[in-house]
Amino acid sequence: MQTLAKQVLEHAAGLPEGTPLVAKELLHLGSRAAVDQVLSRLVQRGALLRAGRGIYVLPVESRFGSRAPSTAKMVEGLASQRGETIVSHGASAANVLGLTTQVPMRSVYLTSGPSRRLKLGAQTVELRHAPVWQLIFPGRAAGDVVRALAWLGPEKAGAALRELRTKLPPAEMKEVASARARLPTWMAQEVSALVSHG
Repeated sequence: MQTLAKQVLEHAAGLPEGTPLVAKELLHLGSRAAVDQVLSRLVQRGALLRAGRGIYVLPVESRFGSRAPSTAKMVEGLASQRGETIVSHGASAANVLGLTTQVPMRSVYLTSGPSRRLKLGAQTVELRHAPVWQLIFPGRAAGDVVRALAWLGPEKAGAALRELRTKLPPAEMKEVASARARLPTWMAQEVSALVSHG
């Protein structure tokens, strides 16, 4: 068991910060039962953090002790591992774009996968299943615009778009406009009004 635990920790240490560990990826080291048992023991020892059901992560060691990995890195790792699209929530997108000074208290992300909660140390990360149109343009300002508008709602969308037109490169706004067919009617109308005045 000791050598299996060592192998699991060595494997985890070779991964980028926040990369989720799942038993299925460790089956080259031992049987499923043995791997599950070792993962459980490593959590009890504090060598691994249990982020969610069947999802483990290596804590980051620093001169101040160990801490949970960054939420963004964990979410990024989970997205690539599971083949999901995971993007920031509309409230976070609105904050990044300067449309609100409200800083979201909780870490909430939108996902193409199932809704679930992960624990990273003391922090809870919420993944909410979202419709496909809210997940477009991941990692791009155009995608943040769509998510921010969805969060702001129809009443505030027009004013937000007028403000964003002065802040963002025209190419990003064109990209938002190119997705009109995929957006809800109210949002497509606001985007179309902006384009026609452009």
